[in-house]
Amino acid sequence: MQEINGDAVQKRIPAISFPADLPIAEKREDIARAISQHQVVIIAGETGSGKTTQLPKICLELGRGRDKLIGHTQPRRLAARTVAQRIAEELNTNLGELVGYQVRFTDKVSDGTAIKLMTDGILLAEIQHDRLLRKYDTLIIDEAHERSLNIDFLLGYLKRLLPRRPDLKVVITSATIDLDSFSKHFDDAPVIEVSGRTYPVETHYIDIQEEDADEGGQARVAALVEDIEAGRFGPRGDVLVFLPGERDIRELARQLRHNAALDVLPLYARLSQAEQNRVFGTGSRRGTRVVLATNVAETSLTVPGIRYVIDPGTARISRYSFRTKMQRLPIEPVSQASANQRQGRCGRVAAGVCLRLYSEADFNLRPAFTDPEIMRTNLAAVVLKMLVLGLGEVEDFPFINPPDPRMVRDGYKLLEELGAVTRAGKLTAVGRNMARLPVDPRLARMVLAGAATGCLEEVLVITSALTVQDPRERPTDKQQQADQAHARFRHPRSDFMAWLNLWRYYEEQRQALSGNQLGKLCKREFLSYMRMREWRDIHTQLCIACRSQQIRPRPSLPEEENYQGVHTALLSGLLGNIAQLDEG
Repeated sequence: MQEINGDAVQKRIPAISFPADLPIAEKREDIARAISQHQVVIIAGETGSGKTTQLPKICLELGRGRDKLIGHTQPRRLAARTVAQRIAEELNTNLGELVGYQVRFTDKVSDGTAIKLMTDGILLAEIQHDRLLRKYDTLIIDEAHERSLNIDFLLGYLKRLLPRRPDLKVVITSATIDLDSFSKHFDDAPVIEVSGRTYPVETHYIDIQEEDADEGGQARVAALVEDIEAGRFGPRGDVLVFLPGERDIRELARQLRHNAALDVLPLYARLSQAEQNRVFGTGSRRGTRVVLATNVAETSLTVPGIRYVIDPGTARISRYSFRTKMQRLPIEPVSQASANQRQGRCGRVAAGVCLRLYSEADFNLRPAFTDPEIMRTNLAAVVLKMLVLGLGEVEDFPFINPPDPRMVRDGYKLLEELGAVTRAGKLTAVGRNMARLPVDPRLARMVLAGAATGCLEEVLVITSALTVQDPRERPTDKQQQADQAHARFRHPRSDFMAWLNLWRYYEEQRQALSGNQLGKLCKREFLSYMRMREWRDIHTQLCIACRSQQIRPRPSLPEEENYQGVHTALLSGLLGNIAQLDEG
């Protein structure tokens, strides 16, 4: 155990060892040499290569992290905490000592910390008060291939910062996706590729029926889990199932838990720490583990012991609609790259099997990569985030994929209309609050106005409805029946108030019926079950974001005042949609 004098306290550095069974171990010396000789190094490795857990240890062995910190970013909070826990265990130290982590609302970093795991959002926030990131001597930007806005912001900011911080080392990790763009962005930085899984993976394509797909294919997934348990696809083993969201996970878990031979474990970001630990623990178990996960398990985390992957081939992907001028979170097919990442979650401990619930022809027609977030988001939201973070003008920022300048100007114009920026482009207090709500700026402005007019509950329902496709369906051969079914939701004065009628009806039914019964009712009532669930999910996210800002509903108003308040709030976000009647 070495004791190294830091700025404040002694950092106790234990003997460092590297698991020989991880593919990255073979390239450890090459990686260490590249980090020593270059300011930026790109490490490309398939899922399971060990890059996430071993790179901070390689940097620590090189003498980094003694006086300052080795910062290690993750796209998701769950990954930041679990990776920190794993590295701490490998270094035989308690979490929060040599290895710490910081995520929203939780800070487990001490004066003796050398390796700090965090979300990329935390590092971006630190830029606001530490422009040179002086507390770090090394930064590891993990999962860069996800190309989230936060990652693109960080890569652009580091491009500017590196000449001013010649002592700072940057390591960028990626799956083997679009490596040239990362290398060119950092002046032809060296790329080191690391192999991934060590066992073959057999892939089966199972094209499910359209009626099953409408309900998320959950019955088919449950049947496949039973088939795996019965040995139809080979020796029994642990199963990882990818699902679009938390509600899908909870409903499938209910279906599977009747089988006592299965140990059903959910995995998503908002789970308690104890429940998350069950997924990564190696202690006693009741039977075959079935892990039901969102795409948090696609690249950020490696769930140990997985032999089978079931991939329905969908995920929630944030996308801006030019038609509606709204940012949405639709469930849509994942790219080939994402599907291959999911496939790579098995084949770690033995030969693996990946069951894809779509055809091979469907896979071949999918785009090779997921579009970078900056190419599928409202640029008003990008401008607002850059202003909040103090990153300067969008046009001058070194993005890997620069946005269209005309769209940037339109973004500023919209923010000025919403009161988020002044005519000179300066951020206002309203704009700062809007930036903390996870929706399109127009909708965020409506929510703030809803709180001011005493109609927050109603406005949250309506704004979340505006982010999804209309769940009221009108099949061409049954339009009259559909219109009759939807007639009960109409409001004599406002289509917006009709959303409230539909919401209240659905909530009454949801609380009274099982998931299967609710799905059948939606079909009878010409409502999309999937879109109704999507509406509820977004509503929940907005409610949580409001509570974090201490924005809470006021007592209900009389109906006439309520009507007026709701529409006043909605107009605050839709000023550009106001028309003038010309009777001439």
